[in-house]
Amino acid sequence: MTSRTPHAIAAAAGACALALGVAAPVAAAPSADAEDKAMVSVFHGVPGLTVDVYANGNELLGDFKPGTVTDPQALDAGTYDIKIFPAGQGPDGTPAIQKEIKVPAGANATIAAHLSADGKPQLTAFVNDVAKLDAGKSRLTVRHVAAAPAVDVRAGGQPVFTGLQNPNQDTAVVDAGTVKADVVLAGTNTVAIGPADLDLKEGTSNIVYAWGSAEDKNLALKTQTFSGMESTPSAVGAGGSGAAAATNSSGQWLAWAAAAGAVTVTGVLVTRRVAGRRV
Repeated sequence: MTSRTPHAIAAAAGACALALGVAAPVAAAPSADAEDKAMVSVFHGVPGLTVDVYANGNELLGDFKPGTVTDPQALDAGTYDIKIFPAGQGPDGTPAIQKEIKVPAGANATIAAHLSADGKPQLTAFVNDVAKLDAGKSRLTVRHVAAAPAVDVRAGGQPVFTGLQNPNQDTAVVDAGTVKADVVLAGTNTVAIGPADLDLKEGTSNIVYAWGSAEDKNLALKTQTFSGMESTPSAVGAGGSGAAAATNSSGQWLAWAAAAGAVTVTGVLVTRRVAGRRV
């Protein structure tokens, strides 16, 4: 395999079981030229396929296992030709997935390799909302990246997000605390995933991926958590103009205004935010 580039993403170890794995708050290395960087994570949601990930011909991740999400790393802003190969078959083989990803300076994004609703491997880029939160609040985002029909997401038995389709997401600001969540087929009480406890800490943004395949009976949840979004007297709340700066868990400042709505996969934005929703 080729050696990793200076801006290579470090692979996180281990695969996700068929239950919720709540990740620890993620951290990113500080950068002296952060204004020219983007914070990028990668989530592997294609069951049964260990892969190598390449960007512009350079290996980013080797032996990347399903159910794994990397810590965010600072990458140069720009356009990346992402190719994902079955482990050991790149870079000269035929990629299982290939997409062009455009990442602007200041963006905080996760690139998800996952199955489409009809079971085909694909790449989707999501913008991670790391805007400040009011005291006592947490942000919950659910991303449907599974080979499955539309779903409802419930907390404590009550629907929070309804009719969520692959590859969309919904977001709500909720009270911090522990929430028992499950995923059901849209409009029914038929549980597809869960229930599982979500520990939504104050000042965190918690992203839950519903991934896997309903037909293969391996649907699962994976959580990615960002911390450091507690409000300060000078901060603009999450419902503000969007011009406020946001911080990741290492204290590095990122320009959220530049990130909102800016990450694209082949020119198609894949992000949807529901503002002001409460649980």
